[in-house]
This record gives sequence, structure tokens and C-alpha cells, in this order.
Amino acid sequence: MLRPVSSLGLALLLGAPAHAQDAVAKVDTLFSWVTPGMPGCAVAVAQNGEVLVNRAYGLANLETGAPIGPRTVFDIGSVQKQFSAAAALLLVEEGRLSLSADIREYLPELPDNGHRVTLDHLMTHTSGVRDWLALMNFNSGDEDALTLILRQHGLNFAPGERWAYSNSNFELVKEIVARVSGMSFSEFARTRLFEPLGMENAMYAADITAAEHGARAYEREGDVWQPAMLLGVERGGGAVLSTVSDLLLWNEALTSGRLGAFVTGRLQEPARLNNGRDLTYARGLFAEDTPFGRAVWHTGSARAFGALLSRLPDHGLSIAMLCNAGDAVDRNMEGRRIADLFLPEGVVREVEAAESPAAARAVAVDLTGKAGLFFSERDGEPLRLIVQNGRLRVAGGPVLVTVAEDRFRNPSGRLSFMSEDEFELHFLSPDELVLTSMEGEKARYRRARPYAPGAAELQEFAGRYESDDLGAVFETSPGDNAVVIRLNGAQTIPFAPVDPDTFQRGPLTVRFLRDDTGQVTALDFSTPVLRNVRFARPDSE
Repeated sequence: MLRPVSSLGLALLLGAPAHAQDAVAKVDTLFSWVTPGMPGCAVAVAQNGEVLVNRAYGLANLETGAPIGPRTVFDIGSVQKQFSAAAALLLVEEGRLSLSADIREYLPELPDNGHRVTLDHLMTHTSGVRDWLALMNFNSGDEDALTLILRQHGLNFAPGERWAYSNSNFELVKEIVARVSGMSFSEFARTRLFEPLGMENAMYAADITAAEHGARAYEREGDVWQPAMLLGVERGGGAVLSTVSDLLLWNEALTSGRLGAFVTGRLQEPARLNNGRDLTYARGLFAEDTPFGRAVWHTGSARAFGALLSRLPDHGLSIAMLCNAGDAVDRNMEGRRIADLFLPEGVVREVEAAESPAAARAVAVDLTGKAGLFFSERDGEPLRLIVQNGRLRVAGGPVLVTVAEDRFRNPSGRLSFMSEDEFELHFLSPDELVLTSMEGEKARYRRARPYAPGAAELQEFAGRYESDDLGAVFETSPGDNAVVIRLNGAQTIPFAPVDPDTFQRGPLTVRFLRDDTGQVTALDFSTPVLRNVRFARPDSE
């Protein structure tokens, strides 16, 4: 169990770094940006089982003037995913759930999409299930998240083939836990997780307004702070609300194994793709090797609420930060700065030196003709290459290292881009390249073909297209060398032609489909988080 200590006793802590005695004052300095009358943050730090810092800055409620205090609870956003995963793993350990079973055994109303999605796929974000927050952006109704998720017939990718963060995964996990346990997720979390661990202020609720000591969250608009929270159907199935003290208790439970070896181990076990690649995501948690040693962490956002919960087990360090001030705070940066205060000075110096190497000598090659838009011949996925500061890079992705005049390598994998693949691009010609994954799998890409449809061809695309999955309607009409799409009778967006029958607007792609006679019958709509959502013409069915 965590043991609180006074700041006076910090220097006497066994094993604490010598510079820890003024850590509280330094944490105060880090949060000096919180001025009177504004929202702020609660911060708590423990090391080797001792609570070293438990501080609050700013107001929990601007309307009442209530300050953030020890019992103030915040919406912890996606930090809740580890609690959902732990709840499911408790049932797996008891033999009431299976990690490898098709989730349609527990959710029979889920449409058969031709793939076997398992509980483990959900908990590791390798399911391909579409993100409900992205779906809500196009949905015309006020449906709750679960209803929308359970209506989806398609996946973004085959289960286990990729990693892609999707909030839908854990909405389904919570629903499965509730159905199998025979109690609401709120009750399950209270009786099986929060109460046994002494998390007296933690709860699972529909929204933050249900909590007696709940903070309100705000975003700055000009000089005015405006309320900004997820409420009602915006919040999905609900939220874990917690204090920083209770989050430290949770971290300590994972450190000491109070949830048992099976649950604790599986929570922090790296996910693995079908090709054998181990990822830095586990089950509801990131778990990765860093310059500071092993790090187990997750952030969370819910409009203007922001959360960070992290552990550095090699240093016995645990940090919890909960804020209600929107973009006024960079959680990852503040978390790093807080960690620096409690790490041995030698470790910090080594990391700083490693992160500031002398500039690598780049191989000078002519990049003329390398940039442009390419499409995968396998699944039509776009890949846009750009030249920036004399370097070739993937738009929205990594800067590439030049290997040779026609070869470029991704030097380090990033989880949010191609599932941490350290791939290599090989130009076979200016218009064709091969992407070779770190496992050796090859995928051919071709350059987008010039396409300038005339007025008559643009008219072929005009009409009404409906998606049952999204509950949305696209109405298309010809524009000035573009297809203009009106979403649900409201927002109008022009899409420029980039390839035959294919149009783009920024990261959004629309590809029109034709039948055997050449008639346009449907379109596939894709974004970085939604792949090939089918919209059909009612008169073509």
C-alpha cells in the first residue's frame, strides 16, 4: 500500500535521489502557468511505495469557484481502457470469457463481417473495428456509441494484420463484461476493482456531472474559458472518474501484483501481429522500452479533460496527472519534466545526450520525381510522399533515411503509422515502387494517374449515396473540376480528382465504383481511421 509522507521527510526517504528534497517546490514551478481563477491540474507522484507529491492547481469549477482538491474527480478519458481490460481479464481467469473466442459468441447481434474478431483483438487494438468517435462525425442521428458500433458490417483491416487505435474496441469490451458478469460495468468495476484496491473516489459513470466532487472542464476561447466536456451520447458508454491518489493506488496494484499474476501479466504483455511483430501496446496500456527503462503508461482525453498515468518500474516511479484546462497543458511534456525531477541525475544526463546526437550525415541524392501520390495495388490505400528540407518523407508519417538513390528507409517504427513497421521503399521507376516491411513482405505501389474529368463525366457521379453502417447520406454534384459532396444535407466539401474515379480532400478519399456496364453504383469513403465505408445509390440496388 502507498504511504504518504510530508515534503519535510523527502530527503530522508531510503533510495530517493538526493535532489528529491526540493521536488515539491519544483513541481509547483512546473505548474506556475496555472493562475488564479483558471482551471488547472492535480498531480501526484510516488516512488518506491512512498507518495512524494500530491498537489492541486487551479479551479475545479469556474462557476462556483471551487478549487481542485484531494477529492476532486476528473474524467480520465482513455486511461480507463486498462480498467476495462483488467475487468475482462478477471473473467478470463475465471473461465467465463475466452481471449480467443469470436466476440459474436457474446454479441450475437454484431453483423458477420467475414472475419473472426476475438476479445484479444479488441484489447490490443488489432481488431480493425471502426472507431465510433470517427463514425459519429458522419452520423446524422443521436445514436449511442454501442448502437452505432453494433451496426457496422465492415472492418478497417483483417484482425491481427495491423494496429489501429479505436475507442470502439473497449466499448465492446465493457459490454461483453457486463453481459457475461450479469451486472453493469459500473457495478463490476466498483466491486471487483475499485473497492478491493481502496480506490474510494473512483467510479464508472455516464458522465462527470454524476459525481459529487466532479471537476468541470474548460477550453480557452480568446480570453474566456468555456465549458468543454463529453456528455450524453458524446461520452460513449461512460467514463471512469478518479482522483490522482486513486490512480496511484492502481499503479501500485500493478507494481505489486495485487490483481494476481495472470491479470497483471496479461495487461502488460506486448501485443503481437499475425506476422509475429511485437508492438509497444499491450492490453489497454502502452508498455515500451525507453531511454529511462521500461515505461508503462496511457494518456486520456475527453474534450478539455486531459489525463496521464505512467510508471517507470526500473526506478519505482509512478506519476498521475489529471487536468481540466484543455490545450493549456501538454501532458506528455509535463509528465517527462516531472519524471526528470525524480530520476537519478546521471540517468537524465545520459538520456539528454542520447537525444541530442550530432546531425547524421545524409546521403545526397536527387529527389526530383520522387514525391507524389501513390496507391497500393493490393488494397488501394494511398501513400503520399513529399520533399521537406531536402529529405523525402511520408506525409503524416516519418522522415525517411536515404539508403541509395532509389531506396529509402523508415529508421524507426511508430505505432500510429503502419504499426511500427521499419519499412523500406524501393523505386522501380518514377511511377512504381515497392514497400518492403521489416518482416520482408512486399507491396507494390503505383503513382496516381493524371485524371481531369470533363463536365459530362463529373455528372455521372452526381446523385444520392447512402451508408447503412454510418446512417449517413452523401449527395454529390459536379463542381469546378471537382465533385462536391454534401453530408447529410448540411456541410458541403469539394473533392479534387487524383486518379480515375478517385477524388481527395486532404486525408479524405472517395472512390466511385462502377458495375459491368460502366454505370456508377456506389462509392467507398476512406479517412485515416475509416477504411472503405460503402455508400450505395438507392436506385442501383
